[in-house]
Order: sequence, then C-alpha cells, then structure tokens
Amino acid sequence: MSVRILALVGSLRAGSHNRQLAEAAVKLAPEGSDVVLYEGLAEIPFYNEDIDVEGSVPAAATRLREAVGSADALLLFTPEYNGTIPAVLKNAIDWLSRPYGAAALGDKPVAVIGTAFGQYGGVWAQDEARKALGIAGGKVIEDIKLSIPGSVTRFAEVSPADDAEVVGQLTEVVVALNGHATAPAAV
Repeated sequence: MSVRILALVGSLRAGSHNRQLAEAAVKLAPEGSDVVLYEGLAEIPFYNEDIDVEGSVPAAATRLREAVGSADALLLFTPEYNGTIPAVLKNAIDWLSRPYGAAALGDKPVAVIGTAFGQYGGVWAQDEARKALGIAGGKVIEDIKLSIPGSVTRFAEVSPADDAEVVGQLTEVVVALNGHATAPAAV
C-alpha cells in the first residue's frame, strides 16, 4: 500500500515557483509513496462557522476535508506575502481545523516548505503556517524544513525541477515526510 502525501500550495498563480516546487515533489516521490497536488483552494469560501454546519458545508470545503482525510501526510508549500502566510493557505487550515475534536487534520504528519523572493526564502510564512497547523491539530514535523531564497532570480531561467541542489533537498523532504507517515504510532 502506497503512502499518500497531499500537497497544498499557498500561491494561486499558475506559474508560481511554489507550485513548480510542488510539481517537482510529485515527480520525486520515492517508491511506495505518491505526492498528490491538491487543486481547488481558490474555490473554498472564507471560513465562517455559520456555514460550517451539517448540511450546509460548502462542497469545496468538503472536498478539501475528504482529500486530507484520505491522505497519510500533508506537505504545504508557501510563499511569503507581506511577511506572513497567504490567506488561501490560512483559510484551508481553518477549514481543516474543524469540526472540533474530529478535524481532518487531526494528528496527521505535516511539513511546511517553500520559496520566496526575499533573502530568507519565506521562513516567516513557514513558521506562521507551522504554528497554525499545530494549533489546528496537525502533527507538525519540525525537523523537515526547506526555505529557498531569491526565487525570482534563482528560478528565472531554471525550473525548481531542473535545479540539482533543489531536487536533492526536495527529495530529502519527501523521503523524510514519507518516513513520518509510515512510522508506527507511539503507544
């Protein structure tokens, strides 16, 4: 049985470097695992407890919860918008934190990586995402980190999938997350 790692990308732009990084992760999945890129974050309405009631949950939010529920682990790719996490990714985390006590995110291994134009590669956004994911019930794997700075210049001529250093680092990330997803639960 294959380990299923669901990838969520915090940029909606079709040509975003974080999307390219996620697409590279799909190709680099080790034998015995699949990295699946989730499509549809743009369709999910902003979280509102008034519509998060049985029979009224928007279909897009239900699809996200089901996709996360059937995954063994999550891998989030986030750019940095004004020093923090993009709204679309924060909104997904909010939907995944509910229903309280039975959230789809509940205790799933999750890692956060990404690339950004700045000199630190989006570490502030990644730290904010890890914080939100942990509070929402995810099992944040703190030792899996990858921040790639200078995305606009670094990937101007070369895709992340064609950058040998990035491919090596990304492969390590996917293999490590795969290991956390298959590790037996602590008793």
